[in-house]
Order: sequence, then C-alpha cells, then structure tokens
Amino acid sequence: MIDEAARIPAFDVQRWVNSPPLTPDALRGRVVLVDVWEYTCVNWIRTAPYVRAWHRDYAAHGLTVIGLHAPEFAFGKQAENIDQGIRDHGLTYPIALDNDFRVWEALGNIAWPARYLFDAGGRYVARWIGEGDYDRTEAEIRGLLLARMPDVELPPVTPEATAFVTTEQPSYADVTEETYIGTDRRVPGAVTVTGDWRERGDHVELASGTGTIALPFNAGEVNLVAQPGPSGHAAVGVLLDGHPVRAERGADVDPEGVAHVDRAAMLRLVAGASRDDHLLTLVAGEPGFRAYVFTFGP
Repeated sequence: MIDEAARIPAFDVQRWVNSPPLTPDALRGRVVLVDVWEYTCVNWIRTAPYVRAWHRDYAAHGLTVIGLHAPEFAFGKQAENIDQGIRDHGLTYPIALDNDFRVWEALGNIAWPARYLFDAGGRYVARWIGEGDYDRTEAEIRGLLLARMPDVELPPVTPEATAFVTTEQPSYADVTEETYIGTDRRVPGAVTVTGDWRERGDHVELASGTGTIALPFNAGEVNLVAQPGPSGHAAVGVLLDGHPVRAERGADVDPEGVAHVDRAAMLRLVAGASRDDHLLTLVAGEPGFRAYVFTFGP
C-alpha cells in the first residue's frame, strides 16, 4: 500500500498516448488523479464515465487525469490493441502505458481499477480501489482544487456523480463471480471446455474443428474477454439455456445470436437475463480463437 507521505511517482513507462511524457516536476501546481485501468476490465469500464467527466469538467480548473494502463493479458501490451482500446473508450486525457508494472509497484497497487489522488504539491491524498465512491472522489478533487486556488469558480458537481448518489445502485449479491478459463486460475467445475482446445495458463485457444465452452451462471449480465485467431475475425455462437440468445443478447451479439470478434476486447454477451440459474454455451469454429475470462453484473 502506498505510504501516506508518498508523492507522485516517476512515470517510468513504455509509452505515452494523448500527451508528451509527464514528470512529477512538470505536474507541480496541478491536482493529479492517477487512474489505474485495463481496457478489457469490466470493473474499470463501469468507472470510465466518471473519470472522463472529471477530465472534461475540471481540467481547465487545475486537474490532470493520468490513465495508467497496466495489462492483465499479454495482448494488452500490443500497441494496436491498447490504441484501439483508448479510442473505443473515448479517452482524451494523458495515458501512460505501464507494461512492466513499474508505476503500479511504486504505488503499491493491488487491483484494477484504482484511483490515486495527489494535491498540487505532489503529495498523496487518497486512494480508492474498485468501483464506487465517485461522489467522494469528486468531493476530494473539488476540495484540492479550491485549496490550490481559493478564488477559483468551479462548475457544478458533474451530472455523472449526481446521478450516482441519487440513483439506487444495483446489488451484486449472489451474482456469479469472475470466472477465469485458463488453467492457472480456473476453478474446477466452473466451466466445461469441449473440443480440440489448447489449454494455457491464462486462456484456452481453439486448435481445430468446433469447440464449446459451457458456463453455468446466475447474473443479469455476462461478458467475455476474448481474442480472434490469425484471420482477425471469429464468429462465436452464443446460446442461453440451449437456444441462441435473443431478447437477452448483449451489445456485441447480433440478432441471430452470434458474437463477432474482430479484436482483443471485452464482449458483452448477455444483458437483462432473469436472476435465475442459466447455462451459457459458446460455440467457436475459428482456429486460434482465444477465451480468457467471464465477468458478470446484476
């Protein structure tokens, strides 16, 4: 865990996007929010609207948001994948690519997503791990901006944070937990893989023919981190309880119940399913197709 007397660490990273390299000295006088993220992580994806809003509304008043990308999987180190992820998520603030986890370690970070806030003198102020607390984060940002320049006229609290505190938040109670498919972290019995698959530590890869992945779950939302094969495209059938998913299909599934995978990304497979026990079955036929982890929501 980061020491309470800590300061903004040096950004010893592989590459910057949306900005020239930034240093602690160059950031002196600015309030700094370091957002540790991973472009396929559903938990970060849910926080992204708030981070974008803080950059949008407070950058002109003294806040610098830095997105520190640390890849969970090897494909996240490839420039074309992360650059596409930055575009997909509409990120316009500075992005530092921490492929070797050097800044992650300097922060004493433990998970995605995480937010680290530093005052205008570069001193550590607060940390938030995971989703939520957006109202508290914004209140801290506003307080530090006022401390930096007491006569600054700040805009109203962002609509995103206002909606968070005024809207009933969904419960994650009894939602199926994140389910890894690779052999290193797969829980026995969590998924059933059938066909000619190469099983690796963090993924399974279809070697030939048709392969299936079957997953019992209880959740309203199901997502999958996946990667197409060498052709650059894979069509994956999505079955819910033995039938092509229709009304409950996620945003990345077409009306025929097929998910089209054209890049390494998180796919939204199921949305709005009843909170009952279900069986999700994926049917793949593209050699080289890789599946990494299922994530869920209420």
